Amino acid sequence: MSSSAPPRLWDISPPVHDTAPVFPGDTPYRQRWAATLGPGCPVNVSEITLSPHVGAHADAPLHYDPEGAAIGELDLAPFLGPCRVIHAIDCGPLVEWRHIAHAVDDALPARVLVRTYTRMPVERWDPQLAGYAPETIEALADRGVRLVGIDTASIDPADSKRLDSHQVIRRRGLRVLENLVLDAVPEGDYELIALPLRLTQADASPVRAVLRELLLSSSKQPLA
Repeated sequence: MSSSAPPRLWDISPPVHDTAPVFPGDTPYRQRWAATLGPGCPVNVSEITLSPHVGAHADAPLHYDPEGAAIGELDLAPFLGPCRVIHAIDCGPLVEWRHIAHAVDDALPARVLVRTYTRMPVERWDPQLAGYAPETIEALADRGVRLVGIDTASIDPADSKRLDSHQVIRRRGLRVLENLVLDAVPEGDYELIALPLRLTQADASPVRAVLRELLLSSSKQPLA
């Protein structure tokens, strides 16, 4: 039996509960007990109501494209595999290329997660959230990136009506993760595990997003 320690895990999902922040006007998390343990019932069973955009979540093309696929139709491959966490803390309203260029090289994995907060506000809605500049997503797509993630509630500014970065995602066929908690994650390369539920009609899905320490050397690590 090997005595080596198991790979370290970082849980990058915010807690989900009744007061978890949501986009203004979106459906908050609510839970009620449909059945409770007692003399006539052997189990607790709950019923939940929520927007699929509560907590860490994956957007589906249906979210920003009337002809787009629902989340349950998507290939899971982009949501699982090597990724790079890049810090662009306090970058302002948009993550521009100059904020992440220091961490981009020829070995860039196909998944990129950007940290913008010193501390992600898991307890409140942030109307000043940072999004991606559309040019940044274009440049990442040009380098083979298949999924982008961010520690805010949207890859576009909260008051955007055109959703320019979402439209780049649509046009370039990328996938997106939002509302990640990257506070404790150093810059570097990891394995991302963030699988959406197979919701056949939904525009998004909650994910339990996790980063796992890479044990292979970077020269042996697949980048797909």
